[in-house]
Amino acid sequence: MADDSPAAASGESGSPAENSAPLLREPADGVPDPIATAADLARAAAALAAGSGPIAVDAERASGYRYSQRAYLVQLRRAGAGTVLIDPLPIGVPGFGPLADVVNETEWILHAAPQDLPCLAELGLRPARLFDTELAGRLLGDERVALGTMVEQWLHVRLGKEHSAADWSTRPLPREWLAYAALDVELLIPLHDVLARELADAGKVEWAAEEFEAIRASPPAAPRDDPWRRTSGLHAIRTRRELAIVRSLWYARDAWAAERDVSPGRLLPDSAIIAAARANPSGPAELAQLPTFRGPRQRRAMSRWWNAVAEALVLPDADLPQPVSRADAMPPTSRWRERDPKAAARLAACRHVISTLAATHRVLPQNLLAGDIVRRLAWEPPDPPDATGVSITLARHGARPWQIGLTASRLGDALTKARAADPTA
Repeated sequence: MADDSPAAASGESGSPAENSAPLLREPADGVPDPIATAADLARAAAALAAGSGPIAVDAERASGYRYSQRAYLVQLRRAGAGTVLIDPLPIGVPGFGPLADVVNETEWILHAAPQDLPCLAELGLRPARLFDTELAGRLLGDERVALGTMVEQWLHVRLGKEHSAADWSTRPLPREWLAYAALDVELLIPLHDVLARELADAGKVEWAAEEFEAIRASPPAAPRDDPWRRTSGLHAIRTRRELAIVRSLWYARDAWAAERDVSPGRLLPDSAIIAAARANPSGPAELAQLPTFRGPRQRRAMSRWWNAVAEALVLPDADLPQPVSRADAMPPTSRWRERDPKAAARLAACRHVISTLAATHRVLPQNLLAGDIVRRLAWEPPDPPDATGVSITLARHGARPWQIGLTASRLGDALTKARAADPTA
């Protein structure tokens, strides 16, 4: 499990007292050899079928190293069956059929499920039900929900996370990496048991069930329109010709990255794309003078990069990309006060309601109601802004029934008061 959560990125390590918990380096059952044949996987599936209870599931990708988000290691554990490590590369998708027949009928335990479900679905593995330990922690009010932090808090043991950002496409996988991977699923089952009891004690079982099902049933993300517009630093681009250079370089990089199965940023960072667009070079020699393009690797690829720039430079004006029009779009909240003071007042009132309810119910505000939903409600409230109208609006934006039940009435009251306070309403 490459832990990409914000908590992991912040380097959570806990207090000195918490760090007195023992550090686990070896799984209790030892480190199993990765399964690498369809026949062995079929036998492992039979062993898992004979086990009992939910199945702890994890996957390791090679984010930051490879273009694809495929699984390079799959870990499973079930009571009575032990831990299974699977190398998907030599087995191939058809070889996962017997495993899918078993695990697709069973409840899964995952940590940060949205990260791993897509790559597991590529192998034909999809849960009938799931329990997300990270989301359970958020519903219980935990602000720090990296797996290592939660294991330390709830199970009073520590996990080393030094391999979380490893290149899992490496072969053979080092034994210490396999131990790390096996420990992740070994601890998911006891973590699930503790969190399930806590959710029951807090009266939040139904909340969790709705949240888990929403994740499980979520369709695959649709391809983005104009994905190149997510290039970091695009706000610094001023002209349509510069936008065309960004677009051309982005697609040239993406095609090469897909061909080599390498993370695009390892071939050419976003900062180099932006620098090239702003420089608007007149030839390959001028492009090669930019700092990122001076190294030997970029010089070897110079013809590729220059051809992309040259294509953008000769485009007719009619074919240049247009800046994104934001005239009718919801602006960043930092601009609400100047653009629409009434909307800014509504947003402040709605946020106050959510923070108050979150504190009352001991749940993180963003899990009580997603910030984007709160913003959309405040920007375009229903008319009239009563509980019924708010309920319909929240549901349209993807809020779950438990969230609507807790928040709609109070949000409706806040919006109604905000309208009454506006003499021009």
